[in-house]
Amino acid sequence: MEKKMRNRMLGYFLLVVILLFNVSAWAAQQEIPVKDMVTMVDLGAGKCIPCKMMAPILEKLQKEYAGRAAIVFIDVWEDGSQSKKFAIRSIPTQIFFDKEGKEIYRHEGFLAEEGIVAKLKEMGVTEQQEK
Repeated sequence: MEKKMRNRMLGYFLLVVILLFNVSAWAAQQEIPVKDMVTMVDLGAGKCIPCKMMAPILEKLQKEYAGRAAIVFIDVWEDGSQSKKFAIRSIPTQIFFDKEGKEIYRHEGFLAEEGIVAKLKEMGVTEQQEK
């Protein structure tokens, strides 16, 4: 039973690492903030505990808000220039930009899904209608 639990935890860990790597690679190719779109960028690191906790939230929100808002993760340990570019003091840090690219809100530390959704709604991004 203990071995099964250990294997499951290892699987979850590897999934998070793969997710963060793929999202980081995508983010590196993106212009941040995304032009003409509300953008939430999460600046963190793959080995940061709160950042790992946010990974599944970001993945979910990327899918839910596709085409209406850009949800982007940048690993600042892999690309240190981003820390300077966005004046990061601690990780994770979430920055919300309006459609014109103006920074509207900044949060340091873990930010729950409800907080992200509320801020996006406040910025005029509607939730997807249920089918």
